[in-house]
Amino acid sequence: MSPIKKFQVTFDCAEPRRVARFWCEVLGYESPPPKGFATWDEYDRSQPAEDRGSWSACIDPSGVGPRLFFQRVPEGKVAKNRVHLDVRVGTGLVGEERLATLEAECTRLLALGAVRVQLLYDGHDSCIVMQDIEGNEFCVD
Repeated sequence: MSPIKKFQVTFDCAEPRRVARFWCEVLGYESPPPKGFATWDEYDRSQPAEDRGSWSACIDPSGVGPRLFFQRVPEGKVAKNRVHLDVRVGTGLVGEERLATLEAECTRLLALGAVRVQLLYDGHDSCIVMQDIEGNEFCVD
């Protein structure tokens, strides 16, 4: 059996298109409409009313990163995520240089609607725990 080469990360959420736009901005991803449609609005018009806006997806334009899939669910988020994304902007950096890089990215993400939760810093290594626009935890690492 050959190993799995590709995977996607799926988010349960209330507003799939809105959350997809947020993550596109965070990661530099794109959200092309489904095949055969020029826009997401055109796709939605082709669906029954109850299915409109029920999902969205975004992809890494370079084809390297995983596809992110967002699906509408009726229940709200009630507990900490068991799986989360790490936005890796400080790879290879340590100490104050790493911290400054993470803080700059945190500032950019706050402007997109993210929420800062906690800085974890031991003087050498660091990460910033954040939440996306629907409260899903992620780390700026």
